[in-house]
Amino acid sequence: MPQSAPDTARVITWRSLPGAFLHDQKDIWLEFPGQLAHGHHWLPLVGVTALTAGLIVSDRHAMPYFRSHQGQWGDLNDTFGSQIAAAEIAAIPLSLLATGYLRHDSDTVDTALLATDAYADSAVVQVVMKAIARRERPSAVPAPRDFTGTFFSSGGSPFSSSFPSGHATAAFSIATVVARRYRNHRWVPWAVYGMATAISLSRVTQLAHYPSDIFVGGVLGYTVARYQVLRPQ
Repeated sequence: MPQSAPDTARVITWRSLPGAFLHDQKDIWLEFPGQLAHGHHWLPLVGVTALTAGLIVSDRHAMPYFRSHQGQWGDLNDTFGSQIAAAEIAAIPLSLLATGYLRHDSDTVDTALLATDAYADSAVVQVVMKAIARRERPSAVPAPRDFTGTFFSSGGSPFSSSFPSGHATAAFSIATVVARRYRNHRWVPWAVYGMATAISLSRVTQLAHYPSDIFVGGVLGYTVARYQVLRPQ
C-alpha cells in the first residue's frame, strides 16, 4: 500500500481508541443536535431527508422487480453474500493494520485504527436507528403482499430491523476513511467506494434491504467518518 496522505492531525493508538470512541459519541449525540439548534447543517439535513422520503415512497415500486428477478443477480449475490460481505469489509482495516506493522508504517496503522473508530461510531448510531424504525425486511414480506407498512413492524432484536443497512453503513464508513487518507492515489477512492457501492446494492438484490435503507446507511457511514472521525482535532 502506498504511503497515505493524512487527512487530519488526529492520531489514534490502541490505548487512545476507547477514549476517542467515547469522545466521538459525545459529539454525535450532544454537539450535533446543539449545532442544529443554532441553525447549522440544516441544508444538507433537509436534502438527505427529502431524498430518503422519496426513496421510501419508491421502495414499494422498486422491490417487486427485485423480488421477481432475484435469480438474475446470482453472481452478485454469491460474491457479496451477507457473511462474505462482512468479511470483505473487515478485511480492509485488518489488511491495513497488518501491512502497517509489517512495514513499520505508522500512517497505515493510524488509517486502520481510524477506520475501526469510524465503523464503531457509525454502528452505534445505526443500531439506535434500527431500534426506532423496526422496519420489516423485504425478504420477510410474503408475495403477493406489497411493500407498504414496513416500518414499526419488525419484532425481536434491533439487528433484525431493515432500516438503515448495517452493511452499507460499515462499508462507507471504512471506505471514506481509506479514500480520504489515500486520496492522492486516484485509484484508491474509486476502488473502495466502488466496493462499498457493490456491497450495498447486493443487499437490495438479496432482498435484505430496500434502496432507502442502503442510501441512509451509506450517508450515515460517510458522514460520521468524514465529519466526525476525520475532522481536525
